[in-house]
Amino acid sequence: MRIAVTGSIATDHLMTFPGRFTDQFVADQLHTVSLSFLVDNLDVRRGGVGANIAFGMGQLGTKPILVGAAGADFDEYRAWLDRHGVDTESVRISETLHTARFVCTTDADHNQIGSFYTGAMSEARQIELKTVADRVGGLDLVLIGADDPEAMLRHTEECRSRAIPFAADFSQQIARMNGDEIRILLDGATYLFSNEYEKGLIESKTGWSDAEILSKVGHRVTTLGARGVRIERDGEDPIEVGCPEEERKADPTGVGDAFRAGFLSGLAWGVSLERAAQVGCMVATLVIETVGTQEYQLRRAHFMDRFTKAYGHDAGEEVRTHLG
Repeated sequence: MRIAVTGSIATDHLMTFPGRFTDQFVADQLHTVSLSFLVDNLDVRRGGVGANIAFGMGQLGTKPILVGAAGADFDEYRAWLDRHGVDTESVRISETLHTARFVCTTDADHNQIGSFYTGAMSEARQIELKTVADRVGGLDLVLIGADDPEAMLRHTEECRSRAIPFAADFSQQIARMNGDEIRILLDGATYLFSNEYEKGLIESKTGWSDAEILSKVGHRVTTLGARGVRIERDGEDPIEVGCPEEERKADPTGVGDAFRAGFLSGLAWGVSLERAAQVGCMVATLVIETVGTQEYQLRRAHFMDRFTKAYGHDAGEEVRTHLG
């Protein structure tokens, strides 16, 4: 099963200031702030919704096709993804813009000052999925993740016109989208991904009820935080899957992307929706135990021991046959 993952490709530059931002502000001079902070460390992490999901799928051996836009500075990041089983040949490289970047400084009170540079991500709208499909011999599913909004709309319309099944996954872009855009992006999706809060926001912005949305998509997949995930289909009983026990909680960033990586890999293997959701929850648990979205290691024996403990012998034996 050939799955293309469209979405943002970015790096995070995270710094720590040992003092407090508030101690540096002068009340009657806030109209003319000019500050710089001597920071203790710089942590550069690979990220971006599309890249995170593709990385997880690559770890599981399902050879995802990453579709997005990056800058000429993407070489090192590309090599990392290539080494971890991701097809990066359909990443567009901008001739003028850098890869998208989030730069953030956190103080001793966990206050943050950050900036997001969109950069090359804005060129994702120039990518044609037909070119991707022709290169790999056709596409069985396209995940349309958070990206340049125009790119998300273009990919969705192209999937419809070419009868390519697609999964709608707005995540952080839902806040800036209006109801009309969200209706376009979800109508006819084979899968609609969101967390509980986003689920309510989708219903509020579209004006469609839960039942109406279920009638317009094949499957509604809602992540429930520590409670796992719920999968709903129109006219059928929901499927609910819990999370494996955590060994520790280090950083929740990227957990949703990790779930999608595991779930999509399960679909690629051809297992049941329940089993695919279990794989997604297991990968998500590995990520929450690790600082960084692509810093976890998927060691087969360790993964299978924990997966079998959480979901039982039969589930473990089925997944073992697919996990390389």
